[in-house]
Amino acid sequence: MGVGLAQSLAQADLFVLLVDINDDVLRRAKRQIGRNTRLSSLQTLETEFDAGEILARITLTTDYRTLESADFVIENVTEKWPIKEAVYKKLDSLCPPRTVFAANTSVIPVTRIASATSRPAKIIGMHFMNPAPLKRTVEVIRGRNTSPETIAEARSLLNRLGKECVVVNDSPGFVTNRVLMPTINEAIFVVHERIASVEETDRLFRECFGHKMGPLETADLIGLDTVLLSIEALYESFSDSKYRPCPLLRQMVEAGLLGRKSGAGFYCY
Repeated sequence: MGVGLAQSLAQADLFVLLVDINDDVLRRAKRQIGRNTRLSSLQTLETEFDAGEILARITLTTDYRTLESADFVIENVTEKWPIKEAVYKKLDSLCPPRTVFAANTSVIPVTRIASATSRPAKIIGMHFMNPAPLKRTVEVIRGRNTSPETIAEARSLLNRLGKECVVVNDSPGFVTNRVLMPTINEAIFVVHERIASVEETDRLFRECFGHKMGPLETADLIGLDTVLLSIEALYESFSDSKYRPCPLLRQMVEAGLLGRKSGAGFYCY
């Protein structure tokens, strides 16, 4: 997701600082951005993107101190609160007061994220869909203390990317993942209980409802580890058994079958 956002921002003629945990991850990101840029040129016939020019606008680094000059930070850290909390505390200590922090989170409430900083009015949720360069609408989440000015800045940035947004109020999972994650989890239960195969389940959603992807294909795209973390967070937040993770989902994550990112999940890639 971070790679896709870096590409989208650079394609909009913005200068991007892409920070990650080690140089190997950054080298892979650079290769992926080059491949994805060429693919975007083929898919977006009215615009031709030059991979070299896009990469020239992206600084890849492991040094958080580069963010001292950032106007707008979009965070894409794993859905584990202790890790996110540590990242926001570090960002808050480095970035100037003007900097907006946008959480590209799946389920963690924006108000909780804001509590890890000294700038709650400058914290907003921006839930991009995957793949970020191709999805035109973003779910924007208003935390309890998010200011109207911060919402306006987020809208302005999205407009520059050629994207629209729907602004919703803060809640675990917001709208999209509060609905999507239980749907995926229930589809996994259907397979777990041998009611239908993986292929049959996805085919019903594609052909009966007109979905571009079935729920299990979608899970592979998101990453089964992210799906599990998200459904666990919803279960913890609401204490409602309807969010109980399917045992098959947990087993697949433990086996390293994470979907596209690992080469195999419900399908092989």
